[in-house]
Amino acid sequence: MIRMVAGALLVAAVAVGVLLAGLEIVRERRYQQFLQNGDRALASDQTFAAIEAYSGAIALKDDSMIAFLKRGEAYRRRAELEAAVRDLRTATRLDPQAVRPAEVLGDANYGLSRFARATEAYRSAVAIDDRSPRIFYKLGLSLYRSGDREAAIEPLRKAVGLDPRLAEAHHLLGLCLKDRGQPREALRAFEDAVRVSPGLPAPREEAAALYQAQGRTREAIEQLEAIAAIEKDRPERQAALALAHARAGHADAAIDVLRRAADRYPDNAVIYLALGRVWLEAAEPRRDRVGLQKALEALEPLTRGPSTSGEALSLYGRTLVLSGDLVRGEVALKQAAALLPVTLDTLLWLADAADRLGHAAVVRDALERWAAVAPESHPNLPAVYERLGDLSARAGDQRGAIRAWRLAAGPTPTMALLVRLATAEAAAGESVSARATVARGLAKDSTQPALLALQRQLQ
Repeated sequence: MIRMVAGALLVAAVAVGVLLAGLEIVRERRYQQFLQNGDRALASDQTFAAIEAYSGAIALKDDSMIAFLKRGEAYRRRAELEAAVRDLRTATRLDPQAVRPAEVLGDANYGLSRFARATEAYRSAVAIDDRSPRIFYKLGLSLYRSGDREAAIEPLRKAVGLDPRLAEAHHLLGLCLKDRGQPREALRAFEDAVRVSPGLPAPREEAAALYQAQGRTREAIEQLEAIAAIEKDRPERQAALALAHARAGHADAAIDVLRRAADRYPDNAVIYLALGRVWLEAAEPRRDRVGLQKALEALEPLTRGPSTSGEALSLYGRTLVLSGDLVRGEVALKQAAALLPVTLDTLLWLADAADRLGHAAVVRDALERWAAVAPESHPNLPAVYERLGDLSARAGDQRGAIRAWRLAAGPTPTMALLVRLATAEAAAGESVSARATVARGLAKDSTQPALLALQRQLQ
């Protein structure tokens, strides 16, 4: 009897084992089928169906790293990045030594502009696989976007070291080196990017700017010509090429480029703006009336309507002034100065036109605005402050004149400025400051009569 019971139990145990094994095989088959269905759906860009399939796989195996990874990638394809991040975090937890989940987690965080988290994920990925130029580039890019451009240089150098054909990494490395203040090294990186990917305009544009800054005009123009050939449907590229020719003194070549572009884009404002600038700059030194008239013909249509740009109005106003039409020129320059951002040239041109018309208040306002926005290192800043002081003095604003003349009296003031400043300080009762200014002037010329007289007066 005991033997019969034992035998029955053995048979039952075997049957249960067979049943469980069969169920496991069925579950595995269903799991694999869900993954395959998800892959097929994702391959045909049916992201919702893919997510449903991968969710079925996760329901069968909630510890499957691959299922969470695939669903996370499907969510990322649908731009549902928060959901993607949740799945990809789970995938990295389930298999901390897998590279792909960490990389895609970085991609999802990058898409959310969470650059610090993206950087963390990419660092994890390169810690697992330090031979992937693609991930090193992504790490450099996330550091760059987070503002840590210094830290981005090392992973970018590793990226181009592992794969010298990675043009984007060369380009980004160049940007970082340029920001670091290493233009020559940056230029080499941009040149490497151009060599690897000749059809990529961005590094050519950066290289052209650096060539121009180094006075290598021919190389700059060659890059701009290549960009214009690559991006034939962007008229602004033709304009940039023409302006580079003009800066190099090749006005005829610039005008030829713009005329051909105008034939192709007869209504494009960028082309006519560049054409007006080239004609103006070519005509200005000699006051060439023919050139000025051509500049007016190019610019005048651009000044009509609500979409008029400050640049068009500024160039048009300057051309009118040079042509002798001071009144209309001042009006156009005032309109240009009222539009932001305003250029330094616009404010100086307005001051010049207003001065010739005797509009002192307009001159003073334009120069004050110029001084407010000009960089402290601008070489014309002392002269502008001196002029502001003279205008203030003529307007009876003695305190304003003193403030402006003090700002004008930099390391190398003229003797005439020091005399005016010391005289104004003495008249305003600022004896201590006046004595200091007198002493400064007499240190330059101990025989200066006006300063000697002030010295006696202040004793």
